[in-house]
Amino acid sequence: MIGKQIIKKGVFIIVFMMCYIGISQKVNPNIVIIYVDDLGFGDIGVNGAIGVKTPNIDRLAENGVNFTDAHCAAATCTPSRYSLLTGSYAFRNNAAILEGDAPLIIDTKKETLPELLQKAGYKTGVVGKWHLGLGNGKVDWNKRISPGPKEVGFDYSFLIPATGDRTPCVFLENQKVLGLDAKDPIEVSYGTRIDGYPLGKEHPELLKQHTDPYHQGSIINGISRIGYMSGGKDALWVDEEIPFVLSNKASAFIEENKEDKFFLYFSLHDIHQPRIANIKFVESSTMGPRGDVIAQMDWCVGQITKSLKKVNLLDDTLIIFTSDNGPILDDGYLDYATELLGNHKPAGPYRGAKYSVYEAGTRMPTIVHWPKQIKAGTSSALLSQVDLYASLASLVGQKVKKGIAPDSENHLDAWLGKTQTGREFLLEEAYTFGLRMGKWKYILPKEQAVPKWIEQKFVDPGFRKEIQLFDLEKDPSESNNVYKEHPEITAIMKQKMDEVLKNN
Repeated sequence: MIGKQIIKKGVFIIVFMMCYIGISQKVNPNIVIIYVDDLGFGDIGVNGAIGVKTPNIDRLAENGVNFTDAHCAAATCTPSRYSLLTGSYAFRNNAAILEGDAPLIIDTKKETLPELLQKAGYKTGVVGKWHLGLGNGKVDWNKRISPGPKEVGFDYSFLIPATGDRTPCVFLENQKVLGLDAKDPIEVSYGTRIDGYPLGKEHPELLKQHTDPYHQGSIINGISRIGYMSGGKDALWVDEEIPFVLSNKASAFIEENKEDKFFLYFSLHDIHQPRIANIKFVESSTMGPRGDVIAQMDWCVGQITKSLKKVNLLDDTLIIFTSDNGPILDDGYLDYATELLGNHKPAGPYRGAKYSVYEAGTRMPTIVHWPKQIKAGTSSALLSQVDLYASLASLVGQKVKKGIAPDSENHLDAWLGKTQTGREFLLEEAYTFGLRMGKWKYILPKEQAVPKWIEQKFVDPGFRKEIQLFDLEKDPSESNNVYKEHPEITAIMKQKMDEVLKNN
């Protein structure tokens, strides 16, 4: 009898200790953010894409949470990336679309998301499009460029410095141009013309795709870019090889850090212009180059999941798949995206596009995948990418320093699909501002002149000199302005908007 009591007591102690250990230990997964460029809400299979298949993305959704009301912080690329990595709205730092030789816009004295994760024991890496500036001013592309990713928390970096349609057309690995011949130095200019590669405006016969006047600078690989460039011939990228180069570098980072906890910010160039698909993906859709690079992008996603599975880490990795801003069809290059659209709706049921304050500008395809901790399903939680900072800090047991990530809110349970409750208010930044509160959408009147190139390219980016209020539950296409019928809702949202914008 005594012996049985001792055994029972021992079993109880063991079970208690196992439960205690399980509860007290913080679950710190590997973290991978797959950040696509210019991908609209409706551009993936699970959200209704027509004319292109995205099996790898759809598989993430089948085994994760597919969000229907998750947003990037701004309707353009640089501001969204800034907000994601800093937890701060872009307007607080006047962050806007940068040229290829712009200085770093992230304050190296303020802790970033990768730096926070470093404190939690993570190895951090960024692979792909950067577009957050480099250096302090005039960049010498023939030396290590600083400050850059290392100075804001990334242990490893492999970059497209700005965008695919901007010079310089070279990769940077750990802030040095990859494959550069010292005898053939690089020079870049966004003002004074320099002698170097032929220009699109002077040699249209050399082009694979014709462009608008803004993209008629140096011709690299048959594509004319924004800006001038000379030198660096051995270091030039080949557009058709970019998805393979980036995927291989991201996979190598996973392999090299498989024994450590790691954070990988995999920032794809696709589906940004110029949309140049590898022959492997040409005619893989019915929508021409834009559809083909969606398929190409999906393949890249599959390479990441395969790499994680290969090292037995897929179930132990939190994957966040999303986009930096809404879709765009005509954005500088003639690739017949509009003509070949068919029945496909890049923004799904929503109005607007990239640059727009309407919903399609910031409502992003967003999937979170972590099989060990997440129950598969769909969530309508109202979320912003600016909240990833505070939410991931909570996940890994780190406190956000006072004065850092001022706009980031901890909504970890919502990101993990444990609750449908997200933000009470959500700011949408374009060339004016929108504000969400539940089903309501308020748009601030635009008094200042809109940039001419915006007016010329986009018929209706949503800017008005009057208040706009929409009931998205009844009117997801934002076609019926009801601010006169709901003065009390308008007043509440105007007051909240004023609070956010004045708190700068």
